Amino acid sequence: MTFPTNIHQSYHAHVYFDDKTSDFAAQLRSKITQDFTLAVGRFHQKLVGPHTMWSFSISFEKADFERLIPWLDNARGGLSILVHAVTGDDITDHTEYAYWLGKPVELNLSALDNN
Repeated sequence: MTFPTNIHQSYHAHVYFDDKTSDFAAQLRSKITQDFTLAVGRFHQKLVGPHTMWSFSISFEKADFERLIPWLDNARGGLSILVHAVTGDDITDHTEYAYWLGKPVELNLSALDNN
């Protein structure tokens, strides 16, 4: 497993959870909104896009990376987090430019558009 590297301009992080970890994930989401001024997505208790688990997203930029990624890694408990670049090429972003904090979660790449 490769720790994320800050080589792109924009990123998403997707925090994965299930019915047993949803309370912890909700607390983590709340803490992120308190500690950072970043766009935090909806708390999806359903499958969305290529994500095969419930999730919420965080949108952030290169300047936020060095503070956010270690913070997420420390605060995530046992949750898996996908960190990927946002370049406009969804397939590449979710494969070549994808990194994991915790155990990788299988993605449904057929749900992505390759722009």
